[in-house]
Amino acid sequence: MPDTKIDYREAAETSKAWPFEEARKLLKRYRGERGAPAPKPGGEPMLFETGYGPSGLPHIGTFNEVLRTTMVRNAYETLTGNPTRLIAFSDDMDGFRKVPTNVPNQDMLAEHLHKPLTQVPNPFETDHESFAAHNNAMLRDFLDQFGFDYEFVSSTEQYQAGAFDDTLKLVLARNQQILDIMLPTLGKERQATYSPILPISPKTGHVLQVPVEVLDPEAGTIRFEDEGEMVEHNALTGGAKLQWKVDWAMRWVALGVDYEMYGKDLTDSGIQSGKIAKVLGARKPEGLIYEMFLDERGEKISKSKGNGLSLDEWLRYGSENSLAFYIFREPKSAKQLHMGVIPKAVDEYFQSRANWHEQEPEKQLGNAVHHVHNGQVPTSTIPVTFGLLLNLVGVMGDADREQIWSYLRQYAPDATPERYPDLDELIGNAMAYHKDFIAPTLQRRKPEGVEIAALERLDSELTVLPETAVAEDIQTIVYTIGKEGGFDNLRDWFKALYETLLGSSQGPRMGSFIALYGVENTRRLIAEALS
Repeated sequence: MPDTKIDYREAAETSKAWPFEEARKLLKRYRGERGAPAPKPGGEPMLFETGYGPSGLPHIGTFNEVLRTTMVRNAYETLTGNPTRLIAFSDDMDGFRKVPTNVPNQDMLAEHLHKPLTQVPNPFETDHESFAAHNNAMLRDFLDQFGFDYEFVSSTEQYQAGAFDDTLKLVLARNQQILDIMLPTLGKERQATYSPILPISPKTGHVLQVPVEVLDPEAGTIRFEDEGEMVEHNALTGGAKLQWKVDWAMRWVALGVDYEMYGKDLTDSGIQSGKIAKVLGARKPEGLIYEMFLDERGEKISKSKGNGLSLDEWLRYGSENSLAFYIFREPKSAKQLHMGVIPKAVDEYFQSRANWHEQEPEKQLGNAVHHVHNGQVPTSTIPVTFGLLLNLVGVMGDADREQIWSYLRQYAPDATPERYPDLDELIGNAMAYHKDFIAPTLQRRKPEGVEIAALERLDSELTVLPETAVAEDIQTIVYTIGKEGGFDNLRDWFKALYETLLGSSQGPRMGSFIALYGVENTRRLIAEALS
């Protein structure tokens, strides 16, 4: 395979694939002599960040952000050869504002509202010491499944270790300038209580949303009312955190973040945080504003609601790489993410994978699979499409994996799990998808009108079909019957085949299906339909 950091560099400089367009933004971030692209000062790695709020369970939206950011990171390395880092930042010191609807022990959790998430007990039956620790572990687990190269960073650990103290002092010193940015964006009632600084109450441990007076920025001393009493408190080393928009900007400055993408719903927040970063003496990171994923009802996927797909659900019904392929495409366009999109995504992934090996470098960089595999695209193929496999599983009913392989060997004699491991995985996906989503909806209907004669003719044609006939020969027969069978259009004929033989309104290319399922088996389906 070609070295992605050398062979593709020239093509990458002009590629219109969105990861390279994003990476080229970073070329302009630091300039050398005469405006030439330059690495980060001091030779430090270009820093990419993704943010995670562990108040709810990790979901595909979180995974999407890390995946797409990794694709930009890979593109930047291809363009420059310069070092990079990716941090997955968990805002686990945030206050626990409401109990998610999709977690256990909700009554217990309700007793710990307003505490930092790392101080909320773990409601799950795991060994993790807090709610945030459990969710952080889940985040790492599902990122690790895809082999992401990232560094996990905990907000609580950074605050308590004093890693943010220098930038926190700047926030305290420039408190009024930050208020001047934020207050016009708030309603009158919220303006009265808003403060960029959120003290951690020494009495209750709650993250307080109260007006704060800065007494000594350098020492970190602040004053506020806590349960009716005015108290002086040190905001450093974990004594306070920041409102999240201010926190976002502070993090960019303290960590030196160069790139962070975020959803369209955070557009205004990104603008405000960018202004705050400027007040703190730094530039806002480069980044892409992407559209949100929607569930089957067209509603935004929410980790608190638990709607939409989880990573585990996709992997039950489709391959890992098909998910990455689907996520890559058109990040600035909203698209639905539900069970129904999986079969098409799987087939398009494998087709694009096959195409990649026949393309010139410029075309390869525009192919989604290039970014899924960072240029190391597998050469293996599969002998049938996932859609065709689903139809085979559908007509076979409760067949086991070996029975399905036996049918596949009739179609492709060399088909074995060892030769086609991708196909072996897809068989499991197809069996699960059929059981959970297709089988409950299948209902074969009786043929009627011209359909009866057309099916009888198909049966007769299959009877005399030569043993040497291939899928294309069978497809020609099916097509001819449809053209000559008195149907208003071919679509009606194919729909009749699907509904009477397969029990579905949609289906595969019938020539390929009959070749795979077998002529005699297909004739039995026709006989059952006609009887």
